[in-house]
Amino acid sequence: MRLSYPPEIKVIQVPCTGRVDIIHLLNALENGADGVYVAGCLEGECHYRTGNLKAKKRVGYVKKVLAEIGMDPGRVEMFNLSSAQGKRFAEIADEITARIIELGQSPVNKREKAKAAV
Repeated sequence: MRLSYPPEIKVIQVPCTGRVDIIHLLNALENGADGVYVAGCLEGECHYRTGNLKAKKRVGYVKKVLAEIGMDPGRVEMFNLSSAQGKRFAEIADEITARIIELGQSPVNKREKAKAAV
């Protein structure tokens, strides 16, 4: 079964979501992403034991940072899925895309465009 998700979604595969660091999430937003989500293993089923739990904490931290600087923390999210949940992955991609469209373009992107116009 071939599943599709919005073309705005850029998938970056890593061996484990535990490898996703705070700086990766913040850099994605700084470099033009209007939102970022991390899809990791189901809790308690991480092949690398606690990688997904570490990622969840990091995503939570980034959400707090975004709130502190006045950005909507809903621009960053974490989901736990099994590899057999491809359909759910596509549904989440649609949900996140709809959320980001509702939130609008990232304020970071707007500032960058304003700098470029000067």
